[in-house]
Amino acid sequence: MFRLIALIHKEFLALLKDPRSRFVIIAPPIIQLLVFGYAATFDVTDVPLAVYNESSGEASRELVARFEGSANFRRVATITEDQQIVPLVDSRTALVVLHIGRTFSRDLHRDGQGTIQIILDGRDSNTALITLGYARQIVKQFNATWAAQHGLGASPAQLEVRSWYNPNQQSRWFIVPGIVGLLTLVVTLLVTALSVAREREQGTFDQLLVTPYRPWEILVGKATPGFIIGIAEATVIIVATIYWFQVPFHGSLLTLYCGVVLFVLAVIGIGLMISSLAVTQQQALLGAFLFLVPAIILSGFSTPIANMPPWVQTLTYLDPLRYFMIVVRGTFLEGTPFHLLIEQFWPMVLIASATLTSAGWLFRRRMY
Repeated sequence: MFRLIALIHKEFLALLKDPRSRFVIIAPPIIQLLVFGYAATFDVTDVPLAVYNESSGEASRELVARFEGSANFRRVATITEDQQIVPLVDSRTALVVLHIGRTFSRDLHRDGQGTIQIILDGRDSNTALITLGYARQIVKQFNATWAAQHGLGASPAQLEVRSWYNPNQQSRWFIVPGIVGLLTLVVTLLVTALSVAREREQGTFDQLLVTPYRPWEILVGKATPGFIIGIAEATVIIVATIYWFQVPFHGSLLTLYCGVVLFVLAVIGIGLMISSLAVTQQQALLGAFLFLVPAIILSGFSTPIANMPPWVQTLTYLDPLRYFMIVVRGTFLEGTPFHLLIEQFWPMVLIASATLTSAGWLFRRRMY
């Protein structure tokens, strides 16, 4: 027992005296706790709402006031004609459009029933379904009040729902395209993060130093397999998404693969930075994990970025997966053309340039 206690004591000393080990024990849990605690939420608040009220009656004004007074909705636009709906939804200025027809108030007074329409942005099916639940609750409360005031038995306001880009609100159409980016990130990051660290751990890195290769040539040699594997991985998942999961693809393959290439280059740069800093494969794996999990949470893969606190939303701009999620979902569900995705392409170019340059500098620094 004394020998066992001495061995345990020795292991704790070895673990706590190593600065890198102390960092791994303390920093990642704290960082991920903060990120997950604020970013990982399924609550939907402050939803941008556009109101298209063609009725001037008391009932329509009361219903609109209930939406405006809700903590879940924020009115961002007032629509006066049908043509204004499409630009607001396409640009994500409004995630919900409340349309009240001309005869709504008259129908309530004359027939005891009227119809209102809710138009949802179905590109994020999770947010759309949660938002629809909030809208139904508001209409339900309106019905209860109106029925009590006018002695009606049935629900006066009938809700008609229309979901754009995902008419059946299938969560698979939202989740599976996102998996293209998710799995491509995991595979590419692990392949490149382990490349240089594996050479050091196996003792073959010193052999590279005596070869006639220059540092940038070794770096390109390390990055190329990760690039090819990343593109191949993305291709397999895209094919499976279209033909196996039957998710409709409305965009251009050229536009999608432009995003894939830029995303893979950005991930390779991050992986090579981790690999250049790590001495062992274990350290490389921990470094990859430290980046991987927050990157997925901050990408908008499962929880809307708009619902995150402002300081967390600022962090998402450093995440290449955030931009690729918009590209892959836009090309699949909307058929978004190339010129409308330039705002997502150039940040990935900047991230790729910065990370690859930093990886090259770190690599040269570790060689000499």
